Amino acid sequence: MVITEAKPHSLEAFLGLPETKPASEFINNKISQKTMPQGKHSRLQTKFSAHINQVVEELKIAYAFTELRCTFGGASIVPDICVFRWERIPCDSDGQIANKFLTYPDWTIEILSPRQSPNKVLANILHCIENGTELGWMLDPEEQNIFVISSDRRIQMYTGEQSAPVLSGVDLTLTVTQIFDWLNF
Repeated sequence: MVITEAKPHSLEAFLGLPETKPASEFINNKISQKTMPQGKHSRLQTKFSAHINQVVEELKIAYAFTELRCTFGGASIVPDICVFRWERIPCDSDGQIANKFLTYPDWTIEILSPRQSPNKVLANILHCIENGTELGWMLDPEEQNIFVISSDRRIQMYTGEQSAPVLSGVDLTLTVTQIFDWLNF
């Protein structure tokens, strides 16, 4: 992860910069570039978002987006997965999905990559929680656990056969073991 402390120090100036790959984020008046996803990260991100959407999309309950820039609360972040309740998905004047999401996700999910700072990831999740997000998850593929941050900023760790709480109104039950079993071929 590269942290840049040079100008710009405003959200507006940051949003005027060209996109980077991997994405850069702006939080606490600092720009940092996300870590390039590797195999485990990519597999978990793809399987988990598809699994969520299989449960919620047809019923128009919510939708899980991957690598979607969300700008709110003076920051612009790109969660690995962000879930929006159906009625909160921004649309343009034609009724199509908007390109810019100027709001917080209802459920934010981050997947740690090797050498990625858990503190920075937790700071992004806490920023979401402080600005209206109901639930935050941080998956750690190396330790095979999930940290869950609830709207009251309480942090709990889930392991093994425990089922971590999901967004209210979503009928989805997965144990930590089931999620990390997606890494097996």
